[in-house]
Amino acid sequence: MSVDEKPRRAAPRREDYALVPGSMGPRRDFRIAIGLREGWDAEGRVFDVSEAVRTARVWMRRRVEAGLPALSGMFARAEVTYAWPRPDGSVGSDREPVALFTGEAVHAYLGHLPDADVEAMLNELAAELGAALGQERIYVAFCGRTWILDAGREA
Repeated sequence: MSVDEKPRRAAPRREDYALVPGSMGPRRDFRIAIGLREGWDAEGRVFDVSEAVRTARVWMRRRVEAGLPALSGMFARAEVTYAWPRPDGSVGSDREPVALFTGEAVHAYLGHLPDADVEAMLNELAAELGAALGQERIYVAFCGRTWILDAGREA
């Protein structure tokens, strides 16, 4: 072992874990669902979920650098499937790739923030993601509520 190397710590054991003071509080989970296909037609560019991750990390860093809280969470790629009635009585259906950003406003870090502040952060991040991924609608959920952000340019 060289002088600069530190000995490796042993992995924690079951009996090493204890409740972190101030960490217990109400669960406030959230989700942002955003399409990865730009626009409304099947020929639109399909973004990789990594572009959503990059956009969110830029947003997080900008907030933290400004001394503001930021949400953290996990991205996953998924597919949304849906169906609709056609004017002729038949039924259409489709699917499209989406990015899901999920997480919790963890009490230990964000418990001091009112729900309205968390909702504002969700809307701010959703708008950043929408602009970066060419989306007109973004679906947001927080605690027991859901809402849709719309850029107002639906075809």
